[in-house]
Amino acid sequence: MTRLFMLLMFGGTFFSAVSQILLKQSADQKHKSGIYEYLNWRVMTAYAIFFGVLLLNTYAYTQVPYKYGSIIDTFTYVFVLLLSRFLLGERITKGKLMGNLMIIAGILIYSL
Repeated sequence: MTRLFMLLMFGGTFFSAVSQILLKQSADQKHKSGIYEYLNWRVMTAYAIFFGVLLLNTYAYTQVPYKYGSIIDTFTYVFVLLLSRFLLGERITKGKLMGNLMIIAGILIYSL
């Protein structure tokens, strides 16, 4: 049962990364006015995803130990790096790569 909830949390981290990509895409576009910067489909979808993941994580934490939940949530940074590369065409710089490697090393050390 716990594994199912851990998988749900892992899926939630992926969708959190997707919502951050949507926000980045919206920020890169020109809008008619200031209000359209916040009231467009990308921004509203991203915040709806964030809200859904919040509800999902709140429920999943009833079955997943906090230690593992915090490890799973950290993978959002790795997903953002990969999605920004493949969906937005951004370069993976040495700094980004080193930062993500440090995150992965921290996950491994924390989980021991």
